[in-house]
Amino acid sequence: MGDLYALDFDGVLCDSCGESSLSAVKAAEVRWPGLFHGVDSAMQDWIVEQMHIVADGLTIDGILEKWSKLKPVIMEEWDEERDVLIDIFGKVRDDWMENDLTTWIGANRFYPGVPDALKFASSRIYIVTTKQSRFADALLRELAGVVIPPERIFGLGTGPKVEVLKQLQRKPENLGLKLHFVEDRLATLKNVIKESELDGWNLYLGDWGYNTRKEREEAAAIPRIHLLQLSDFSKKLK
Repeated sequence: MGDLYALDFDGVLCDSCGESSLSAVKAAEVRWPGLFHGVDSAMQDWIVEQMHIVADGLTIDGILEKWSKLKPVIMEEWDEERDVLIDIFGKVRDDWMENDLTTWIGANRFYPGVPDALKFASSRIYIVTTKQSRFADALLRELAGVVIPPERIFGLGTGPKVEVLKQLQRKPENLGLKLHFVEDRLATLKNVIKESELDGWNLYLGDWGYNTRKEREEAAAIPRIHLLQLSDFSKKLK
């Protein structure tokens, strides 16, 4: 019996934190131009570095635990609306990708060992992501040197991940394969567990991705979910 791996992209294959942070700075410059008067690219890089530093007296876990209460207070203080900010961020990122794809690609990175694991994988690989397919494909080609057939990349607009997994297991060419789904978001894996039709999938939470210690501890207590380390992930694909 062969293996099929459905892989999330951001947080499993690719670390897009640098790109997301820089996109956020570009979006902030559009929203509050007066605050960015005289800010050059070097200063932008410094701002991104500061975004990744936790201020004295604060902790990551503490911020996350109270974020649902903190966020509305901050939004009210700045007199901002969520949808407006989301729209600005999306447009800025899209413009960057459309007009300077090379620089946008360079702001991302693949996790160590992932490109080789994909190149030499003996398993059948599918990408299941909320990123637009063409951008995931560009990153795979340009950064990882990996070509995955377009029909195996399910990106933005192809439906919820649970529905994509259902599609994959129904494909005649996938019948009989052992099914694996690797994600870094615990909430997504919980959604899969809710679907009885997806009981045949082996579920993995990548502990190197965008999740917290608390989420990893919670995942460890759920029988369906296996915690996966990056080194083990690369070995599994091979």
